[in-house]
Amino acid sequence: MMFRKVLVANRGEIAVRVLRACRELGIRTVAVYSEADEDSLHVWLADEAALIGPSEPERSYLHIGRILDAARATGAEAIHPGYGFLAENPEFAAACRDAGIAFIGPPPEVLEAVGDKARARRLGARLGIPVLPGTDHPVGDEEALPQAHRIGFPLLLKAAGGGGGRGMRVVRSPEELPQLLPDARREARAAFGTDAILLERYLERPRHIEIQVLLDRYGGAVHLAERECSIQRRHQKVMEEAPSVAVDPTLRGRLAEAALRMMREAGYVNAGTVEFLVDREGDFYFLEVNARLQVEHPVTELVTGVDLVHQQLRIAAGEALAIRQEAVTLRGWAIQARVYAEDPERDFAPSAGTVLHLQEPHLPGVRVDSGIRVGQRIPVHYDPLLSKVIAWAPDRPTAIARLRQALAAYVVLGPTTNLGFLLDVLGHPGFASGEVSTTFLADHFPDWRAREPSEEAFAVAAVLAGRAWTTGAPPQGFADPWDRLRGWRMG
Repeated sequence: MMFRKVLVANRGEIAVRVLRACRELGIRTVAVYSEADEDSLHVWLADEAALIGPSEPERSYLHIGRILDAARATGAEAIHPGYGFLAENPEFAAACRDAGIAFIGPPPEVLEAVGDKARARRLGARLGIPVLPGTDHPVGDEEALPQAHRIGFPLLLKAAGGGGGRGMRVVRSPEELPQLLPDARREARAAFGTDAILLERYLERPRHIEIQVLLDRYGGAVHLAERECSIQRRHQKVMEEAPSVAVDPTLRGRLAEAALRMMREAGYVNAGTVEFLVDREGDFYFLEVNARLQVEHPVTELVTGVDLVHQQLRIAAGEALAIRQEAVTLRGWAIQARVYAEDPERDFAPSAGTVLHLQEPHLPGVRVDSGIRVGQRIPVHYDPLLSKVIAWAPDRPTAIARLRQALAAYVVLGPTTNLGFLLDVLGHPGFASGEVSTTFLADHFPDWRAREPSEEAFAVAAVLAGRAWTTGAPPQGFADPWDRLRGWRMG
């Protein structure tokens, strides 16, 4: 029986995505929010909302007790964790079960087995799935250097407790390790609540390919083919697409077979992703399991017609998969761009501030998964992802053209965004040809600078900014567009 009320233990665009999926299924919703998110879009869209603490994640979105208290107080029967925060935390999943609240994701024992990168590596190796040389357990500070020499350089530091590029560093020499290891630990602890780090051999210029799977508690299992996630900056994905130009039916079958074999062996239930690195010869290596919904899930939805959040809810409610593998077909091409509140000209530093004006693209074949609204404050405490723009078309060149048109029509006034950077990436000949790898951005855009906008563009921005308030001083954090223009004139 489907849930009557679901609490979404997250924020931003993924909270909005889950809330809307619940509404489509007739499920009432509860949003949770920190003090920094009081005016956020997900709070406005939910049927109910509960304040769970201050701005700091460990005192709000990472606080298991406060989230469970909110679920009990509102009568929520289930919790959807989104991604990030507590999504892959087995302690949280176990606490939900102990409280009699359904966790919309895999069981805690499975999270222990595959959500932890070290255990997942051991499982993959036991099943004969290729893995890169590395450590099968988190390393302490004293053993890190000996293990690094055993593995060889370059190597990768990886957070054991989660993904999304957090807590990852490439170490190219023994001298870099003492500096980069503490950095990786700090970032991992802030993102996942644990500073456990693994070491793994770093593969130069591979493709990052992942397989989306769905499994129910009755033995039903399907894969929804691959996503290409090679456009990354510091191991954090920036653009994704489905399918991949580098994956033919034979390789797709091999990757899918390995992914389903691993997830079945782990007893996985719900939606999940198995990630691989693929080298230039077409050989693949197991990377990790993401035991949750992925940021890039919309591209799979658009090429398969399967709503992954609906499937998550149905599986968690005890329904059997109604999808059969032979019915899964790929139709067309989808590409996603992540819109961040960050300044590419300042080493992609996060950009806070109030959204003064917002104009999202409404074009054929374009979907926008957004987490913002006009008047909303963008805080500095969380991941700076604002929204995702996804374009579908019958073929890849048309999908690229549609996405470029959509990003060119997207206007966010207030915080600085990476929209110009995304447009330049889409316009690069290497991207158009599909000749990409995980170092594509580092190779082609090491010191990106925006094209100087015209005076007309600043005139429009100034007019739009003037509409954001009627009297008094402009909102805190607002930068007058004319100030920047005057600086360029004088310079």
